[in-house]
Amino acid sequence: MSEPEKITIKDVFLQKSQTFAETLKSYVSTPDNQWTIKGFIDIFENIYTISSDTKIISKILEIHLFSKFLAFANQNNYEVILAEKQNWYPDISFVSKDNPEIKFAVDLKTTYRIDENPKFCNGFTLGSHGEYFINRNSSKNIQYPYNQYLGHYCLGIIYSRKALSYLEESKKYSIKELKNIQSVIGEFEFFAQEKWRIASDKSGSGNTANIGGISYIKDIIKGQGIFSKLGEHFFDEYWINYGKINLPNSKKITNLIDYLKFKGKDEKWINENIVSKKTTGNTKE
Repeated sequence: MSEPEKITIKDVFLQKSQTFAETLKSYVSTPDNQWTIKGFIDIFENIYTISSDTKIISKILEIHLFSKFLAFANQNNYEVILAEKQNWYPDISFVSKDNPEIKFAVDLKTTYRIDENPKFCNGFTLGSHGEYFINRNSSKNIQYPYNQYLGHYCLGIIYSRKALSYLEESKKYSIKELKNIQSVIGEFEFFAQEKWRIASDKSGSGNTANIGGISYIKDIIKGQGIFSKLGEHFFDEYWINYGKINLPNSKKITNLIDYLKFKGKDEKWINENIVSKKTTGNTKE
């Protein structure tokens, strides 16, 4: 497969993914923008409201939307391959039924708007920059080797949290009271982007080797991260070398500007070719 053919296939997959993402809000939302999921039900028709814990919300959203992912794959003649283990990348591999060499990695990400500044979200990670990212033939912690995927995508869900008390979250209702239950989240916004377009130049979480995502919501939706003008090559190169190159003062390179200066780029070139840190969410407005 030639490089122009790969680019065309990637562009088509992204366009279809973005169109698909736009359909999901109506599936998960009530007319007043609440989540259609209200809680858990038992055989006695008691409903127990959901905790606002982000891990619980994330998992339920994945379950809620899974039938839609299957429908999207079927409509576009892809097979859905789920990660064999919980900590493997990616969440879903879309493999073409016509040509199994065509594979796309899709991670599902959920995050919430920051209450104090809803233009920003709490952020998310975009996979590891460790073994399988560096050695692209490696099968460690990844469904297929990294270089077997034509593209790497994030299908994301941004939501607002509702201010419910612990007692409201933990309350039991009867089935007849269903419409009176307040959802713990709402005001959904869905997006689909190639992960390099929404990556930051900062590690995503503590001591783990995770790539951080940007947090300014408009830039996430538009795919205007700090690497978006530079291209995927610079994203790959930077994260493969993250924290491994020492400056003359022995400081390790862990930001994009230092890396580009190390590569011999002058200040004018840097200013023209990287997106402002203000809008990527590395600093707040």
